[in-house]
Amino acid sequence: MVPQTVMHSLVSYARAKMAEIAAGNLTRVLRPTARGDGLIVERGGKKLISFSCNDYLGLSRHPKVIAAAIEATKTYGAGAGASRYVTGDNPLYGEVEARLARLKGTDGAIVFGSGYLANLGIVPALLGEGDLIVGDEWMHACMHGGSRLSRAKIFLFRHNDADHCAEILARERANHRHCIVMTEGVFSMDGDRAPVKRLAEIAKQHDAWLFTDDAHALGVIGDGKGSAHADGAHGQVPLQMGTLSKAVGAYGGYLCTDADTLELVRHRARSLIYSTGLPPAALGAANAALDLIETDAELVAKPLAKAQLFTSALNLPAAESAIVPVMLGEPKRALAAAQQLEEAGFMVVAIRPPTVPEDTSRLRVTFSAAHDDADVLRLAETLRNLKVVTP
Repeated sequence: MVPQTVMHSLVSYARAKMAEIAAGNLTRVLRPTARGDGLIVERGGKKLISFSCNDYLGLSRHPKVIAAAIEATKTYGAGAGASRYVTGDNPLYGEVEARLARLKGTDGAIVFGSGYLANLGIVPALLGEGDLIVGDEWMHACMHGGSRLSRAKIFLFRHNDADHCAEILARERANHRHCIVMTEGVFSMDGDRAPVKRLAEIAKQHDAWLFTDDAHALGVIGDGKGSAHADGAHGQVPLQMGTLSKAVGAYGGYLCTDADTLELVRHRARSLIYSTGLPPAALGAANAALDLIETDAELVAKPLAKAQLFTSALNLPAAESAIVPVMLGEPKRALAAAQQLEEAGFMVVAIRPPTVPEDTSRLRVTFSAAHDDADVLRLAETLRNLKVVTP
């Protein structure tokens, strides 16, 4: 039995920390949400149109994707049974990895358990003490996590400021053995795109390896191929990482790169080696979804078109991706706006620190190929009427 004094100090600590969180209007609550057909979700007995999901192509509900997941489960069972290096390397992995490599134009691909696990494993597999990471200050938390695990020296450049990245490399690169430059292709909270081509040029000048996280770019920009293709940098990004849980509509993470680097990552990425393989259903679903991304150009073009319809209706800067932030500043204001939208029949989640910087709480509005134009315009009109956005 744990001593009462230990339990008391733990409880006291937890209560004090939660009081601090509540005082800043930063409490997070898990709210059961049932996603039905299309974009209708049910929360607390109320049906809402979701503008918060990362299912950018609606593929998680596509009949072919669901059928593939069911067939994979019938054939291979509900779980993987072990890590990929034991008995969990399901035959479907090969099909998914081949499709990813073809889409990205690389020698091959390796699939991880999630995007988070991919970033925790890839960077430490390639870098260590004596190496250098130069990353965008707004890159995702898992990119920061993988960077810290590598024990490389880390410098952050101002968001999307390629010149600042070049300044850091000019000052620091010669003092380190190897170097990775890291950025998101499409930034998850702001929806803006990285200057991938410019960063690729800078990285090459300094013998650094550019690493892009395309979690929110795959299936949405560059004809579905992601940020390198969208920015004219095809073949210039040696490390292209992403997820199978956004536009692909399934689950998992991946790295697309050259054959030799893949072999090294396979041998050294601890989050790959020591994690149970993906459920067969996720692999079957991903395989079917990637086929649709490869072959249905009209579908792939829709999320950005919907987002740009929204920004045009509100006289906002034209959307660069399927993500549009509506900046509100204070957490309390963002929570109030989200509640007002819920009362109007929409689910648009408020995003607050520490996910975003202080004083930048916002509504993160995401768009899917499945959205009706009428609903997009009605959301814009509702935001205008609530004076959340003023033209």
